[in-house]
Amino acid sequence: MKSMALPRSLKISIAVIICLNIFIFLFLGISINKMSKNTIEDIGTTYMSGMNEQVSLHFETIIALRLTMVESIARIAADEKGSGYGSKEDIEYSAKARHFLCAALYSPEGEIEMIYGDQVEPNTPEPFLDSLKNGERKISSATDSSGDDVILFGVPCEYPMSDGSTSLALIAGLSSKYMGEVLFLDTDNPLIYSFVIRKDGSYVIRDQGGVGESYFDRLYRIFDGQNKDVDYYIGQMTAAMNADEDYSVILESGESRRHLYCTSLPYCEWYLVTVLPFAGLDQAISAMGRHWLVLVYAASFAVIVMLLYIFFQYLGVFRKQVTELKRVNTELDAACRAAETAKKEAEQANAAKQEFLSSMSHDIRTPMNAIIGMTSIAIANAHSQEQVEECLHKIELSSKHLLGLINDVLDMSKIESGKMTLNIVPVSLREVMDSIVNIVQPQVRAKNQQFDAVAYEILAEDVCCDSVRLNQVLINLLGNAVKFTPENGSVKVSVYQEALPDNPSCVRTHFLVSDTGIGMSKEYQKEIFESFSREDNTRVQKTEGSGLGMAITKYIIDAMGGAISVCSEQGKGSEFHVVFDLEKAEGREADTALPNWNMLVVDGDERLGANVVHSLESMGIHAEWCLNAEQAMERIAGRRHREDGYQIVLLGWKLPGMDGIEAARAIRQNYGEDAPDLLLSACDWSGMEEGAREAGICGFISQPLFRSTLSDALKAVAGTAAKETADEKAVDLTLCGKHILLAEDNELNWEVARELLSVLEMEMDWVENGKICVEKFEESPAGYYDAILMDVRMPVMDGYEATKAIRGLGRGDADIPIIAMTADAFSEDIQKCLECGMNDHLAKPIDIQAVIRKLKKYLK
Repeated sequence: MKSMALPRSLKISIAVIICLNIFIFLFLGISINKMSKNTIEDIGTTYMSGMNEQVSLHFETIIALRLTMVESIARIAADEKGSGYGSKEDIEYSAKARHFLCAALYSPEGEIEMIYGDQVEPNTPEPFLDSLKNGERKISSATDSSGDDVILFGVPCEYPMSDGSTSLALIAGLSSKYMGEVLFLDTDNPLIYSFVIRKDGSYVIRDQGGVGESYFDRLYRIFDGQNKDVDYYIGQMTAAMNADEDYSVILESGESRRHLYCTSLPYCEWYLVTVLPFAGLDQAISAMGRHWLVLVYAASFAVIVMLLYIFFQYLGVFRKQVTELKRVNTELDAACRAAETAKKEAEQANAAKQEFLSSMSHDIRTPMNAIIGMTSIAIANAHSQEQVEECLHKIELSSKHLLGLINDVLDMSKIESGKMTLNIVPVSLREVMDSIVNIVQPQVRAKNQQFDAVAYEILAEDVCCDSVRLNQVLINLLGNAVKFTPENGSVKVSVYQEALPDNPSCVRTHFLVSDTGIGMSKEYQKEIFESFSREDNTRVQKTEGSGLGMAITKYIIDAMGGAISVCSEQGKGSEFHVVFDLEKAEGREADTALPNWNMLVVDGDERLGANVVHSLESMGIHAEWCLNAEQAMERIAGRRHREDGYQIVLLGWKLPGMDGIEAARAIRQNYGEDAPDLLLSACDWSGMEEGAREAGICGFISQPLFRSTLSDALKAVAGTAAKETADEKAVDLTLCGKHILLAEDNELNWEVARELLSVLEMEMDWVENGKICVEKFEESPAGYYDAILMDVRMPVMDGYEATKAIRGLGRGDADIPIIAMTADAFSEDIQKCLECGMNDHLAKPIDIQAVIRKLKKYLK
């Protein structure tokens, strides 16, 4: 440790020496600059004193010369040739010869009798008159009748005046400007500039810079409130003038300085003010100071470099030891930091694990407890078929809930690891809405809730997006709406679009999910999209869930470039608004030309009715809308009276007053067989189909009412599409006689799949891995198998390789539909299945309805 102390002390010594060196040279620089400033002020004072003395002597010489000239004129006036007085013409001639502007006689009473020139009036007549009465020569300032400033020169002289009295003096005048030029006070850009002023500061002679009527005004203008001592300086200057003393002071205004020197002038009560600006001198001195400082700092730098060189040479002896100690210390610090970081990460991981376990423990144990408990009850009551069926039904519900929890956890794991990807493909909004309606209907029926699905103003039914993730978002929102809405409440999902003027290839698509459920507090709305977030509410605590669904939903929406907002009020319900800007896909527009029918749309939603009318008119149908059954009856009667009746009436199942079925019954009762064809639109008619047909409904249209939905239904009515009966649908669902090859490595999974799919009455063959699957297919006659259900993770050969091998066979049926049936359920897994040649994807555990839909799609 002692070896480390020496370099430390040397470093401190170097720092101290450098600082001391800089301080000394800085002090010297400041001191020299200050001394230079003081020297300039001293030189300025000496210079100004001498300059004022020279100007004053020059002034005295000029004034004395002019007074002598006036005396010579006075002698001419008194006795030109030794006898009597000279004439005024002689006086005028003599004065003009000496370039005086005017000449006059001055009486003892102060009256002025002009000999020639403009009438003049002394500015300070009292001291002027007093001096002349004392026999002194005197000058004074005056103003002529034109308002010009004049300098009057007066000498004692007795001369008869026009009123018979005798004059006291002869006076002659010169212009102030002329005097200023003679005294060199009015030159361009002088090093110094001067003024002649009176005691009150008013100008007698000024240069071009003399503004205002007083030099004191000039000082106020120059400093403009920057120097609070201006009044003090003016007072000092006035006192000096009153005491007939010289006055010297340095005035500072901002960054400028000027030296002012004031001295009295002979033959008058005037004072010479000379000002020397320091700007030029300050710049020169500053430049010299900067140059000197550069030299000083260069010398300082040279000294420091030399000292540093000596110190570093000395420190070189200890370099290896210091370097080694630094390395050891660095490694030790790094190890300490790593240990601290690892500790914090471990604590955070442990806290996250505890939070996760705490959040999930209750929700996972609840369905697990139900499954285990119901299994035990079913085994104990195996003799009671009714009780066993009830237990199995509860086990099924709990299993689905447990699967949902597991899916949420896995999705969140994917999201947090950044591995979730999107599979952007053309998607039909009609299929998306039909799918989520079919999925949510059983939950809605179980709680006896009212469910509506509505489509407005759809500009493009086919768009590009990740259909799996879009379904996941909508199902999460609808699932929560159903879950947190009590029995007999209502749930609604709406979709509408609007154009994007700045991007015609895309369309803004809005999804709204609203309910009349328990609602949320404003505080919880701010954290609803956080992981494991659930409102602390007794009604919510009774509802099962992972608390991850909304966090997953928000992440998916963000990843798809969308936005989500929520509006909720406790006790009244919630509304979630999701917005995506989706690219339009190239839709397969079918021929929607239909007969030139008259059609009436009856619906309690005006916006929906107007949208349906617009879609129907685009297909060539004359459509009208009305609000309720009463208006519909009036419209039908009016049309029949004009013998231009409706061919079809589309009734919404929920109308103001009587519902759609009651309205159909009333129309049939009034018109019998002559009534128009009656269609009923609803999300789910499974519970109302029998009553609707008895009321006279001849067809159903699934909501939401897309344009293609209306087209397909009306073409069936027109006879342009084959009509399916319920029995024919049932036969189609069985898919009986189809040969299916199932590749599955787990025998238990095979048994589950076989039992679940046996209801479809298909012939199924089982193979344990992908290699056997390829061999089995290759050995079979062409066209023997109608489809292959392919697991992905299998020994020997996985599902991806098996699919590629089958696609590479030179057989006519190598394009057989291959559907992945795997537990790999993420979006990237689906994309990988499609890329290797599979047609579609089904996620385990097996959903029989999903299998039916997929097989129907590919085995038409």
